[in-house]
Amino acid sequence: MQAQYDLLTRVLGDRGIDVAAVEAGLAAQRIETPSWGYADSGTRFGAFRMPGAPTTVREKLADAAEAHRYTGIAPSVAVHIPWDSVDDWAELGAYAKSLGLSIGAVNPNVFQDYDYRFGSLSSERADVRRRAVAHMRECVGIMRATGSKALSLWFADGTNFPGQADFRARKRRFAEGLAEVYGALADDETLLVEYKPFEPAFYHTDIADWGMAYAFCRGLGERAKVLVDLGHHLHGTNIEHIVAFLVDEGRLGGFHFNNRKYADDDLTTGSVNPYELFLIYSELAKAERAGDGDGIAYMIDESHTLKNKIAEMIQSLVALQTAYAKALIVDWKALAEAQAREDIVAAEEVVKDAYATDVRPLLWKVRSDTGLPDPIDPVRGFRESGYAERMASERGVGRASGLGA
Repeated sequence: MQAQYDLLTRVLGDRGIDVAAVEAGLAAQRIETPSWGYADSGTRFGAFRMPGAPTTVREKLADAAEAHRYTGIAPSVAVHIPWDSVDDWAELGAYAKSLGLSIGAVNPNVFQDYDYRFGSLSSERADVRRRAVAHMRECVGIMRATGSKALSLWFADGTNFPGQADFRARKRRFAEGLAEVYGALADDETLLVEYKPFEPAFYHTDIADWGMAYAFCRGLGERAKVLVDLGHHLHGTNIEHIVAFLVDEGRLGGFHFNNRKYADDDLTTGSVNPYELFLIYSELAKAERAGDGDGIAYMIDESHTLKNKIAEMIQSLVALQTAYAKALIVDWKALAEAQAREDIVAAEEVVKDAYATDVRPLLWKVRSDTGLPDPIDPVRGFRESGYAERMASERGVGRASGLGA
């Protein structure tokens, strides 16, 4: 791999790319993984029990530590309440620290209980709205106990039939509820508002797209920002355009990375449309160059039913490393010059040239410098470690814990 690295660095140097800066960027990359992404999960048709799957939040953290061990870029773990509830959050934070991890975004659950079938913050019933707000305020307390700085909100609120509810009344109730939750945050804490066009509601969703999320956030204050989930868009949506717009508005709060073919977000990141992922990261790299990339939370949100969860998470992390590396080697000077003279072909070729570059030697170098177990192939390193087999032997096939199970 050293020979390939030497050749690549010469090629990049000839383009005027600062290789040391690219490697520094890759070394600083951080992606948060979700606790629920390590646990058993399922579909509407059933839950699938996997040998060795974690059934407690401590076991989920142990598995997350393995994903971080082989990639070096995933030191924080998002939690979902009440799936991950414990009696002593400070103790859980200390346990995470002992594994080289920290607790990341806290995700309330206001969609699973029967009371929320007609909505949470948009519910007609005041008692349901109060319950939802109380739960989110409880999650703010969990943030304080664990050192988390982000409250990540996704709502299933919506309707299934025309005439079922008043759109404008639901919107106003949502604004009131979000304002209560936002008011509970400290100055260094962020509210992330996610959106989704459909499912589980199939007629309308109360926060259906990025524009609605953005409108709510603007009404709340500067610490309310939009969370972009790559799977939460209708077919053909230009996600990189949304990312650029929100960056320019100072309202891009973060991502839930994943991939999709038809709907929702349960495919491995980069598995279906890696070019789209690269284009998104290109906008992010451009924002970093302009000084506009601070404070964006990079998070994965995936929950698969058939793959080993740790191996799949490492696949996603490697895809994100790869997309970022390619974005960092875009020849921005040549691109700007082509755009200025309105040379469409030349501009596109600059972008395609970066995407077509094999960046594995760069990733190898950064991982080697970090001292990772298998700097060439993290997925292989994990699969050959025997960890999955040991967990299958120790844990067996237990009760499910988390999404859809």
